[in-house]
Amino acid sequence: MDTQAQIRISVRNLVEFVLRRGDLDNRRTAGARREAMQAGSRLHRKIQKRMGSSYRAEVNLKHQVEVDGFQILVEGRTDGIIMEASGVTIDEIKCIYMDLERLEEAEPVHMAQALCYGYFYCCDHGLSSIDIQLTYCNIETEQIRRFKESRSFEALKHWFSGLIHEYVKWARYLYHHSLRRQECLKELPFPYPYREGQRELAVSVYRSIVRGRNLFIQAPTGVGKTLSTIYPSLKAMGEGYGEKLFYLTAKTITRSVAEEAFEILREKGNLYFNTVTITAKEKLCVMEKPDCNPDYCPRAKGHYDRVNDAVYEILHEVDGITRGRILEYGEKHKICPFEFCLDISNWVDGIICDYNYVFDPNVRLKRYFAENEPGRAYLFLVDEAHNLVLRAREMYSASLIKEDVLLVKRILKSHPGTGKAVELLEKCNKQFLELKRSYEAERGIHRKALGCSYELLPDVNLLALSLMSMFGVLETFMNEHPEFTDRELVLDFYFRVRDFLYVYDRLDDHYRIYDRLCSDGNFMVKLLCVNPAVNLKECLDKGASTLFFSATLLPIRYYKELLSGNQDEYAVYAESPFPQENRLVLAAEDVSSRYSRRGPHEYEKFVDYICRIVEGRKGNYMVFCPSYLYLNEIEERLARRKAEGSMGFTWMAQRVRMSEEEREEFLRSFEEERDLSMAALCVMGGIFSEGIDLKEERLIGVIIIGTGLPQVNTEQEILKEYFDEHQGRGFDYAYQYPGMNKVMQAAGRVIRTAGDKGIIALLDERFLGEEAVALFPREWGTYTVVNRFNVEQAVREFWGRQEQSDHGAHA
Repeated sequence: MDTQAQIRISVRNLVEFVLRRGDLDNRRTAGARREAMQAGSRLHRKIQKRMGSSYRAEVNLKHQVEVDGFQILVEGRTDGIIMEASGVTIDEIKCIYMDLERLEEAEPVHMAQALCYGYFYCCDHGLSSIDIQLTYCNIETEQIRRFKESRSFEALKHWFSGLIHEYVKWARYLYHHSLRRQECLKELPFPYPYREGQRELAVSVYRSIVRGRNLFIQAPTGVGKTLSTIYPSLKAMGEGYGEKLFYLTAKTITRSVAEEAFEILREKGNLYFNTVTITAKEKLCVMEKPDCNPDYCPRAKGHYDRVNDAVYEILHEVDGITRGRILEYGEKHKICPFEFCLDISNWVDGIICDYNYVFDPNVRLKRYFAENEPGRAYLFLVDEAHNLVLRAREMYSASLIKEDVLLVKRILKSHPGTGKAVELLEKCNKQFLELKRSYEAERGIHRKALGCSYELLPDVNLLALSLMSMFGVLETFMNEHPEFTDRELVLDFYFRVRDFLYVYDRLDDHYRIYDRLCSDGNFMVKLLCVNPAVNLKECLDKGASTLFFSATLLPIRYYKELLSGNQDEYAVYAESPFPQENRLVLAAEDVSSRYSRRGPHEYEKFVDYICRIVEGRKGNYMVFCPSYLYLNEIEERLARRKAEGSMGFTWMAQRVRMSEEEREEFLRSFEEERDLSMAALCVMGGIFSEGIDLKEERLIGVIIIGTGLPQVNTEQEILKEYFDEHQGRGFDYAYQYPGMNKVMQAAGRVIRTAGDKGIIALLDERFLGEEAVALFPREWGTYTVVNRFNVEQAVREFWGRQEQSDHGAHA
């Protein structure tokens, strides 16, 4: 049968969708009656191995149901099948932290999964009955408790028929929707005439998806990379090479760009393809703070009784489901908008969301990326992929602070029945104390001269064991006491311990463990993910193809190493469609932002450059400084010159922690008509150095002070040491490449369209070094070496050429 006539769903997703009822309630900690995350995986395998020769582990099972001319394929993987003379037993293993003596019965959803597998096995092997077993194991003690019952085939058949009956309406929607979608995608036209290089880029994307390969795309500003990746992805889906599309971003502004691209295709190509944008819970919650329990939020009470109707309605009425539409329908049906948003994602063709919904182990959408879920034909489009390196390191790292252990201990001491938890917290504190004494004894060995003293640790096994013991008891207490003073502080600590144990279970050669005394006097132990490629690959393997694209993916080997770990991945460099003569790249030979050179004299030289460039032609300019401190030094000198009457332009400055309104006001300033030039002082790597689209006369120059090198600190030094050991390129990987990335992002604010003309000024003599020049993007073309005394002439000549060109074009 045609694959279009088949609707696939996992056993897990089917039972969780059909069986949920009642209230949304987050007061139960995430794991008491639910299987633990990675922390239990090794124990899971250990249980399987000691079950003997009659035990078959990790068995894929599936079952098809014929409905109205199409099939529903339900599939999954049971943990084990026990083959004995007395009969067959389906075994589902759940590793949890909860005290098993408090577990009175199997969790209904767990039992439902096992019943599905039992029914499938009976169908495949003609059995009249089968035993169903739930094996719960405590992660810390390895204590096991089993719930076992026998079911007849007829009883399982009746039960499963009821389950499918509840799902048929949804499967029928998916079937008819997918038929119409596939027909549309095959005929979908590109909405505009192709720009130079755009067709070639789209062809490369399509071929990579068809071949099931990943692709790295260095795409300069103006290529139209959003449409150039989405369109061929949709065409590949139309040919059956993709099931669901994930457009992944690091910032809200790039999510709106993706939304606009889909809308363009709907308007100009009659695209039939629905999408949902997943927005953070904090931005969707209608209450003062997100606290999803029926006693606090009226939307949480009975949420699951109303949400399916809301999902069904919005799917039939809206194609591009944005934050605004989520809030509108959430209000109409009185449901939690965030959980509503997640549920919608099950039924749409495309999901626009932050990286963390695919990659972060704490946030990722379990309905697609749970450990036991089979891989599907998902397409991952990773926009601004240069951001994923740092984000992934954060996702797969974890830290704990000694003082937080003591804080939670003090809180719990005041509550009755917490003696065991307090005792185990004290044991954890003693482990921290031993590490702190060792650190103080060794302090200064590592990088003391650079102000980042730390101690690398071979392991934290004893601390982890103490944390495991404490965690199970703390979890039980939290579940039995949904309300008590300072519960939020304890809950936050609980989640940080959970994260720490999760990462601890993943430790390998791509990690480094260190401890240090923080500037506030707290003692921290951190599990630092240095190279996240292995962790990311686990997620990428759930899909069919991944596109990593950005205007700054240089050098490509750096990103291949840290995002996929495979240097054989495909890569393309999209040609810029914009004329090189519209851009002047200046490289200064007589200034530097090195720490050893910082001082009044050097600051004045930078201000000389700013004045001579900004006064060269009336317009708006952005000046990117290495830090807020540096920005303040520049601003102070500009103010002095203004007071002396020796400055012919105005300026404004980015401030620390600007509100959304302040950011918007800052950007609106570029729209204003002025008699004089305006220079916006910003911080490199900050909110205005990427994702800002100031076209044509709104921005005609970018001035970059310094090479963007990260500040020397503990983690940068650990990265440098790691990559020195593994690549022999420690400085490049820890400092040079991330620094140039920030420079290129800042430079990318100018020359956004074919009509743009502008200047990029690189103010640091280190840009003239061979290694830095090798990292200049191809579209920059040639560059002009200048000093303070001839930069004015270079600027004047460039703008003179632009005026001649404009006159020639009009003539």
